Amino acid sequence: MDTSKILSDLRAERDRIDRAIAAIEGLNSAGRRRAGRPPRAAAARRKLSRLLKQRWAQGKMRLRAKAKPVQAKPARHMSKAARKKIAAAQRARWAKVKAQRKAA
Repeated sequence: MDTSKILSDLRAERDRIDRAIAAIEGLNSAGRRRAGRPPRAAAARRKLSRLLKQRWAQGKMRLRAKAKPVQAKPARHMSKAARKKIAAAQRARWAKVKAQRKAA
């Protein structure tokens, strides 16, 4: 067996494999697209955002103009007798809870 012939065949095979690898890598890099939106889209998005904010602000202004003025309700005050009654009921409830804890 001639070793020089084997070496030349192996080198030819290696060159063929290298060309195939380079061709496949070329396909991957050419077919790959940039992720995300194109740069021009950012300006359009800012403009749309600004216009929508203006629209919402105008809508809120119209709603405020249509709204009827709200009349303030008079402040409600509790009598001293009612306050004492509530306080006594609350003390009785807590006394009951404490008694149940003591019993348990």
